[in-house]
Amino acid sequence: MNIEMSDFSTYIKFFISLCALVNPIGMIPIFTSITSHQNRTERNNTNFIANLSVVIILCTSLFLGNYILELFGISINSFRIAGGILIIMIALSMLNGKLMSDMRQKNQIKSSISKNIAVVPLAMPLIAGPGAISSTIVWSTNYSGIGNILGCTIVIILFSILCWLLFKAAPFFVFLLGNTGINIITRIMGLLLMSLGIEFIITGIKTWLSI
Repeated sequence: MNIEMSDFSTYIKFFISLCALVNPIGMIPIFTSITSHQNRTERNNTNFIANLSVVIILCTSLFLGNYILELFGISINSFRIAGGILIIMIALSMLNGKLMSDMRQKNQIKSSISKNIAVVPLAMPLIAGPGAISSTIVWSTNYSGIGNILGCTIVIILFSILCWLLFKAAPFFVFLLGNTGINIITRIMGLLLMSLGIEFIITGIKTWLSI
């Protein structure tokens, strides 16, 4: 499948899927919690390193994901279905409000025993987690042209910039939205995410049946 660079709707859809998968607004309280022991300079440094790591991780998945699948003999249709199931599981956790509480508990423990939290757990698995990596690999196989890969790379960079800006303004958003507002956004993102996961599964099954 190939698209023209002028078809921005595809890149917008990829950007929205990353936002729904990661839910950066919902990550704000977690970022605030695991960097609570840091001063402003250290927090900004953690924010920058984390999002730079996200760009590296997702771009690696974008450029090499298809080769990794071929190396292990995994078909893209099987990966679409597996990725869709994983995304639906994440979406269910978001809708039930379990994902945020689980991540808070786990990462409060990790932040207390590790000073280098920018890459682990912030960049991976909180931002560039299995869902985001799986989605990126699926997109790389659907739109494999050089121009399209470049477009998706720009989307990943823009997404990381968005996360960087949101985390930089974390204290303001926590004050403005509060826990209730963040929980509402998390559930809306969960619903969008579930729809995306179902679409991955349906596409994988349809393509597999047509072979």
